[in-house]
Order: sequence, then structure tokens, then C-alpha cells
Amino acid sequence: QVQLVESGGGLVQAGGSLRLSCAGSGGTFSTYTMAWFRQAPRKEREFVARIYWSGGSTVYADSVKGRFTISGDNAKNAVYLQMNTLKPEDTATYYCEARKVGNTNSYWGHGTQVTVSS
Repeated sequence: QVQLVESGGGLVQAGGSLRLSCAGSGGTFSTYTMAWFRQAPRKEREFVARIYWSGGSTVYADSVKGRFTISGDNAKNAVYLQMNTLKPEDTATYYCEARKVGNTNSYWGHGTQVTVSS
């Protein structure tokens, strides 16, 4: 059973930085793609960034390009999200997602709260 545990959220002022971590277990993560999504109050969950272990390619939402960086440590089954120049509109619960490449079945963590004050 794949399990994902996020950490690193918190309260930060606008312009500040945070680094989120997601630790995975229970799966062969070298065959997975992992991503970060976020959900703000009264809004739908939205894609933030994705990393593919094979080749290391990354994809970002336009709203975070140039400010956020996704990275991973395959040996630790971990993925990270470095968030710089944070804005109040980045306030949300951030979720880690994992799925096998080519598979639509996703695993989700419980989320970590990020609050950016103006």
C-alpha cells in the first residue's frame, strides 16, 4: 500500500520561502511520477508541479513557473517543492500525489497547510 506523508508547511510572509517534503513508502517509486497539487478554501484542487523519475523531466503550472522548483530523491522515495517569492494567493493545502506512469490511479497524502500573509 503506497503511503505519502507531506511536511514543511507553515506560515510565511509574502516574498518568503518554504520547502515542502513528501516521503513515500510501499511502492516502487522509480516507476512512478510524483506531483504537488494545492487546494485553497472554496476552490478546486489544482496542479502545481510534476516530476518524472525516468529522465527527471518536470512540469509546472504557469502560476508558479520561475518561483517553485520540484525535485526528488529516488533513493529516499522523496519529492520536494521549493517555493520562493511566495504570494498570498499561494495560500492553500498542498498535497503530494503519486501514480505509476501511464496509470490513472493516484495516491494522495493528507496535505500540509501553507499560509502566506500579506
